[in-house]
Amino acid sequence: MRLLSLFLTTALLVGCHREMLPLPKQELPAAQRILFLGDSITHGGGYVAYIDTALTISRPDLHKEILSCGLSSETVSGLSEPGHAGGQFPRPSVHERLDRVLAQMKPDLVVACYGMNDGIYMPLSEDRFAAFRQGMTLLHDKVIASGAKIVHMTPPVFDNVPIQARTDPTGKDATKQYAGYDEVLAKYAAWLVEKRDYDGWAVIDLHYVMDQVIKGVRPSDPAFTFSNDGVHPNDAGHRLMAQNVLDAWAMHTIAGKEDIHPKAVEIHKLIAAKQALLRDAWLTTTGHKRPGVKDGLPLPEAQAKAAELDAQARALVKIP
Repeated sequence: MRLLSLFLTTALLVGCHREMLPLPKQELPAAQRILFLGDSITHGGGYVAYIDTALTISRPDLHKEILSCGLSSETVSGLSEPGHAGGQFPRPSVHERLDRVLAQMKPDLVVACYGMNDGIYMPLSEDRFAAFRQGMTLLHDKVIASGAKIVHMTPPVFDNVPIQARTDPTGKDATKQYAGYDEVLAKYAAWLVEKRDYDGWAVIDLHYVMDQVIKGVRPSDPAFTFSNDGVHPNDAGHRLMAQNVLDAWAMHTIAGKEDIHPKAVEIHKLIAAKQALLRDAWLTTTGHKRPGVKDGLPLPEAQAKAAELDAQARALVKIP
């Protein structure tokens, strides 16, 4: 009941948001192959699997191909803080691999979620902000030039509350994350919304919705959070991310909720396993410069196993 209440609160807040800001026309995209790009939040795959599950259950006739190729630590700005990962390697940039990903994966639609790493967990800097804007514009233009469409998601919230001991309120301690870092992400998100309002970009403002839910729940539950480590959304956070995308696609269902199908939990487990197989295989196939990422199966083998998992999931959908 608590989670359902949270999502009902979210629905009301999203409704208020729609009154305030124009949103893209709500419709399920015609795109057959939909690719999700992003950092470790997308690499984790939670929200992508919930989206795939909702589509599989609600529209099993469509057989859309939902793919994820998120990469941990990645930025769109090309920036990296000194000593990242204990000095083992700098943050990878999506632009090092973007051409290969687009050429080999051939998406019809890209959904991109960047920003969390791009401010380098430090106070707002015009140089870093400019690098984010330039990198995001280049990403947008390259996707369009490839013949695909692109939807941007504003970055999730950075939540200082659960990690206060590991943050610095001044932003001067290079060993800690800036306590006010969410102000930076809000600025980045506002710029993306401006690109939507003035330049016609398709943008889903996740940051606003997540921030409003937290502000709505915290008075009665001060420990409430969508990210236990301040950065990576927990399961509720990934469900909310998925729901924002599904809402933009006119699929007003609660992502991952058991009441959308009696076998929803089992279906989601199969879909999540399929997503992980394909993500690892595509990351290995397209290549990247981030050490420590699990090698995937050869792509044909991964695709065959993924097809089996998908068939099992769709068989469960047919069970009344």
